[in-house]
Amino acid sequence: MKLYSGGLVLCAGLIAAALAGCSGKDEGSQASGTLKPDAAHSPSGAAAGPASGSLKFTAPAGWVSEQPSSSMRKAQYRLPRAQGDSEDAEMVVFYFQGGGGGVQANIDRWIGQFSKPDGSPANDIAKVTKKVVHDVPVTMVDVNGIYSGAMGPMGSSSPAKSNYRMLAAVAEASDGPWFFKLTGPEKTVTHWESSFASFVDSFQQ
Repeated sequence: MKLYSGGLVLCAGLIAAALAGCSGKDEGSQASGTLKPDAAHSPSGAAAGPASGSLKFTAPAGWVSEQPSSSMRKAQYRLPRAQGDSEDAEMVVFYFQGGGGGVQANIDRWIGQFSKPDGSPANDIAKVTKKVVHDVPVTMVDVNGIYSGAMGPMGSSSPAKSNYRMLAAVAEASDGPWFFKLTGPEKTVTHWESSFASFVDSFQQ
């Protein structure tokens, strides 16, 4: 594992590119701005980030670092599928220097991307918890069901996916909120649940 150092690098942009899970939009509110280049990413393992930054985190063993599919993504990881699942899970990191919208607004949007098997909202089954990690306030959400926030090629919307789960977090760093979102088949996400927890516990400034 290598230490990933996030930087003051992303200005909040018009959010229209793909996030695997924001109803076809990246996290955060829309605002004009420019993006500085992302750090180089290796085919596997954690990648080294920019030299300066307020939030640091450690990618756990087994997470495969990928080149972000959108300039709105600060980092992107593939988490190999559990036996029996047809696809891998995805972990995406976002940071917008302009703020990226309020914590609760983003949590509500994430939960709104899920529904129960009968089509009703998943709000009452979503779990939202708060903690402080190395003096960084973190809000976490855990929700499962039918997922309608997946993105296809070139930012197109993908069909809704059944038996999906999301583990996500918003870290309120000194330079603004950072957004972390793990989505994938429920069995695969459950397999990586403890790994995600250790990832969140590595947050520090």
